[in-house]
Amino acid sequence: MKTEQRLKELGVELPEPTGPVANYVTTVQTGNLVFTSGHGLVTSEGKVHKSQLGTDATIEDGYALARQVAICLLSTLKHAFGDLDRIKRIVKVVGFVNSAPDFTDQSAVINGTSDFFVEVFGDKGRHARSAVGMVQLPLGTPIIIEMIVEIEN
Repeated sequence: MKTEQRLKELGVELPEPTGPVANYVTTVQTGNLVFTSGHGLVTSEGKVHKSQLGTDATIEDGYALARQVAICLLSTLKHAFGDLDRIKRIVKVVGFVNSAPDFTDQSAVINGTSDFFVEVFGDKGRHARSAVGMVQLPLGTPIIIEMIVEIEN
């Protein structure tokens, strides 16, 4: 419950996890590694948040959205294996940013996810990372993030 206590201290409440929207699963575990499918933002009404960085969303908007996607990822992981304290390390984060052609600050946007994981997990939240720009993402979502997590048995 240490991780959930830390989330409370940060004022974070995990939302209900969303399910897959096609023929895939949200997580796959092999050995001690858990791979998540890409997560975007869906409102509590089930609508996809739509925007594009550099067009109708700023770096600050993107940073906040990436933080929110990180929270959704933790919700999915909690649902998958019950206890967030089983997370031994955040291994890798891959962030896809819906970007205007001249937008080049994808790393600054995905810092919203990286900074959040370090806030929650400290050093075990530090991870390898890729942050890339895309001309468009499914359903117009601004950010999709996937991750690899090592868990304790």
